[in-house]
Amino acid sequence: MFANLFSRKPSNESSEITARQAMAAVMVRIAKSDDDYAVAECERIDAVLSVLYNLTTSEATSLRVQAEALEADAPDTVRFTRAIKDAVPYDDRFDVVRALWQVVLADGERDHEEDALMRLLASLLGVNDRDSAIARQQA
Repeated sequence: MFANLFSRKPSNESSEITARQAMAAVMVRIAKSDDDYAVAECERIDAVLSVLYNLTTSEATSLRVQAEALEADAPDTVRFTRAIKDAVPYDDRFDVVRALWQVVLADGERDHEEDALMRLLASLLGVNDRDSAIARQQA
């Protein structure tokens, strides 16, 4: 189901990040939001990226490392969510939110920073709180 997500490219590739890069960067940002970027979260990001994009483990790790640099340089999250929204049809954004919840829950803990960022991300992606809660339960 995830295979076709994020297949469209932004209209101006030279100045915009791809939806794939944006998704990886958002996962890194949510994992770092509690000031504890745990190994379990990195591993979950790699696993989700592998499934989303049919990547090998090393390709997923490489994408995550690239995303870590993008995330560190980005002043806000809107740039990432805009790239995702441009590439992912509305009906498939629920799966995006579920993937993000998988990263949040990877370390076995939820904290206020992660919850707050997830509320923001879901809203920016056009997914309501109820659907985000369902996505969390499925994750």
